[in-house]
Amino acid sequence: MTIAPKIAKQYIEQRGEGYWIEGTRISLDSVVYAFLNGESPESIAQNFPLSLEQVYGAITFYLANRELIDGYLKAGEQEFEKLQESFRQNNPLLYQKLKAAKLNKQSQA
Repeated sequence: MTIAPKIAKQYIEQRGEGYWIEGTRISLDSVVYAFLNGESPESIAQNFPLSLEQVYGAITFYLANRELIDGYLKAGEQEFEKLQESFRQNNPLLYQKLKAAKLNKQSQA
């Protein structure tokens, strides 16, 4: 009896304007940022409810589409910065409290 090889599998799906690990609620962003921060695929698989196969599939998708995904991540970062600035302008006192708490937490680490 021979075993047939698996044909290429989809690991990433696009939902709206975002990219997700197929069949999960985990964004491609999460895996890519962990990978870019130097985490090993094994570590990423342990930190998220993903199989090692899914992590390697996501990294492979990123590397094959690096220009597209880097642009997508950059656009997300810019949107986050806009939201952060809007929050800072609309809630200056709360923003200062949160910033102070973050600095305090970082100094304790």
